[in-house]
Amino acid sequence: MDLSAPGGDARAVYTVSRLNRETRFLLQECFGSLWIEGEISNLSAPASGHLYFTLKDAEAQVRCALFRPQARSLRYKPRNGAQVLVKAQVGLYEPRGDFQLVVETIEAAGDGALLRAFEALKHQLAAEGLFDAVHKKPIPALPRCIGVVTSPTGAALRDVLTVLKRRFPAIPVIVFPAQVQGAEAQHAIAAALARADRLKLCDVLILARGGGALEDLWAFNEETVARAIHACATPVIAGIGHETDFTIADFVADHRAPTPSAAAAAASPDRADWLERFQRLEARLRRGYGIVLERRERTRAFLAARLARVHPEQRLRTQSQRLDALAARLQRALSQRLAQARHRLDHQTARLLRHDPTPRLERFARGYPGLEARLAAALGRLLESRRRQCAAATLRLEALNPLATLARGYAIAYRPATGHILRSAAEARPGDTLELRLGQGVLAVRVEALREA
Repeated sequence: MDLSAPGGDARAVYTVSRLNRETRFLLQECFGSLWIEGEISNLSAPASGHLYFTLKDAEAQVRCALFRPQARSLRYKPRNGAQVLVKAQVGLYEPRGDFQLVVETIEAAGDGALLRAFEALKHQLAAEGLFDAVHKKPIPALPRCIGVVTSPTGAALRDVLTVLKRRFPAIPVIVFPAQVQGAEAQHAIAAALARADRLKLCDVLILARGGGALEDLWAFNEETVARAIHACATPVIAGIGHETDFTIADFVADHRAPTPSAAAAAASPDRADWLERFQRLEARLRRGYGIVLERRERTRAFLAARLARVHPEQRLRTQSQRLDALAARLQRALSQRLAQARHRLDHQTARLLRHDPTPRLERFARGYPGLEARLAAALGRLLESRRRQCAAATLRLEALNPLATLARGYAIAYRPATGHILRSAAEARPGDTLELRLGQGVLAVRVEALREA
């Protein structure tokens, strides 16, 4: 609203609410969110869940408001007289015009340097890619062995072992002891991780520690531990502190669990889930097997009915009956043929008896002695006649025998190669080799000359 003042001057007039609202906007734009250190006093916690207190130092003080959502997530429990570090937005409570800080989180004042170091290392490693999802290795669903890197005397180990025993007691567990708090803790944790990874005995590693203040958990914010986790070929589950605690190790690990017990649950399968899965698979297998059996039974019944129609036993029965009929026919035919043959045999026997040579033989036997004498006399005469004819023929053959001629001093000349007999001296040539057959022996001769007789 523009009003004209007396004298004609134009003035911009603000309402109180407008002034307070625009002042709040200016404060928020100028300062934004910032860290402020101071001492808590006049702490108030009404039933609404909000927290109200005054933050002061030696020379000044400012009102602070911490609303319920942020108050419920605080790890630090504020108290009067505590020196704290608050992260807040500068603002103004418009209804009363009170300058105040709207607090987002509260930490012990000593944690400030650690938080700055934490944020610096976090940004450095994030820039290098150590937090990238591409480097996250999958957690095995059913590990053959689980390794635990933690203090052997801490409560975290007991919690982890209790959960592992309850969820899947059959999986063996190897504890790689390491100091988890103190100046040397970072090197002990890195060495334990490297040893567990080098031995290759475990399929997954749990890096665990119970809750504590920021400085108690600081070993897990060291670069040495972060790079040791990143270098592990074995998947690493980080279960460090409470649910609200975050460390650099949580960002580098392949899986972040809010507590050591939750890390154990993430590393191990649930026995009940696996049993339920096996039961479901068994039920599916039984149903599937039942369906297969039912199909096979229908197929068997169909084939059995088909086999009954074309079974060879039926054909065998038919062929057996036919064989019996053929055997009967054969028996009748054989009997008939046998009867006919017996009839012919009887007939031929009768005829044979009518022509029996026995009587004739008996008659011949009675005349046999005289015939034998006559035959012997005739044979003797015939033999003598043939002997005389043989002697005469022998005399004639001796007269014609050439050997007999040779015995009287004659010779036969012939060529040994061909056996050709020479009948004239003209058939030979000087130098020919001939053989002369004498009455006794053979002479080999060479022709020297030919002469006319």
